[in-house]
Amino acid sequence: MDNYEKLLERISRSSSLPKEEVERKIEAKKAKLSGLISREGAAQIVAAELGVNLDQERLKLSELIEGMKRANVLGKIIQLNPIREFNKNGRSGKVASFVLADESSNVRVVLWDVNHISLIESGKINENSIIEISNGSMRNGELHLSSFSDIKQSKEQIENIITKKSYQEKKLLNTKPGETIKTRSVIVNAFEPRYFEVCPECGKKAVESECKVHGKISPTKKALLNIILDDGTETIRAVIFGSEINKLGLTNEHIFSLEEYAKVKDSVLGEEKIFFGQLRTNALYNTPEFSIEKIEDGDADELIKELEQKS
Repeated sequence: MDNYEKLLERISRSSSLPKEEVERKIEAKKAKLSGLISREGAAQIVAAELGVNLDQERLKLSELIEGMKRANVLGKIIQLNPIREFNKNGRSGKVASFVLADESSNVRVVLWDVNHISLIESGKINENSIIEISNGSMRNGELHLSSFSDIKQSKEQIENIITKKSYQEKKLLNTKPGETIKTRSVIVNAFEPRYFEVCPECGKKAVESECKVHGKISPTKKALLNIILDDGTETIRAVIFGSEINKLGLTNEHIFSLEEYAKVKDSVLGEEKIFFGQLRTNALYNTPEFSIEKIEDGDADELIKELEQKS
């Protein structure tokens, strides 16, 4: 069940209307607005018209959908990332992030407000803290907190949290930026690898053998590979980083030598794999792009089992 279905169920439950009737209202709203909004956006409008105030309801993490502006959630911090400093377009500041989990899913939370970040710096919230968040915004599959958001500790308990990253199995035709998906697709094109350097200490991108954190370094060379995937419903440009490229049957010798890569490039075309990752918008071209996080070989027995369950 995807996030839209869960939202649909919540609206149905809160409005005491059959799910089918709520869905008819959503489709009618989409049609009235000439398809200018997504079904998720139409669902939020219908919810408001039915008196279901999603802004005031606490949602499960699995119910969060792209574009929500005032999401309220409760969860446990299962991974706390280092606070980063940035300087962009003459503006400097800090950004913090952590992974929040509940019994339905987990999500990356990004903090931009200095008051929120100070809660981490002072140790008031840390890994394993159970927290309540108000007025978060969903962007690119992440929950972002601004100065209008609120974050505080909670004494509530959460059992059986989901620590493993969850992926929705979706057809490429039905995906949109911000979603974390799993797709069984065929590689129909592959481009030359591109190379960049990172700091061996922190893994951050290095420029001219210098890391912003560790100064002058002996950088490690990394590669990324752009490919085109096709699942029978749509094609999409995708990018693979680092060692995941090896899962296409390419050795480091193939990857880090354009001459060697040219000899084996055609061997990956037509390969069917299961790809896991996140849909994002390419900032340069303003087009959808699939950032691949994990690749698995298709298991024939598992595929048969899945098809039997769906039939």
